[in-house]
Amino acid sequence: MGKTDISIWYFNGLLLTAYGLMIGGYGIYELVRGQTAPVVLAHLHAPVWWGGGMLILGLFYCIRFAPGKRKPQPAHQGE
Repeated sequence: MGKTDISIWYFNGLLLTAYGLMIGGYGIYELVRGQTAPVVLAHLHAPVWWGGGMLILGLFYCIRFAPGKRKPQPAHQGE
């Protein structure tokens, strides 16, 4: 079996995707229900924006740094 290196950015992408889904889902739930948290800038719907941004960034990292997508590096020859 060959050793597989997985980039830490892939795991960051997984976490950002999961948090983006949770936060964005809650924000959409707030919008549909019509009840938002009583904060000063509630009309901006921050959970929807933050959830969407985290989801997009997480998916980018997951796709960009997915295991097995890297091309093998040529072995360095001694000089």
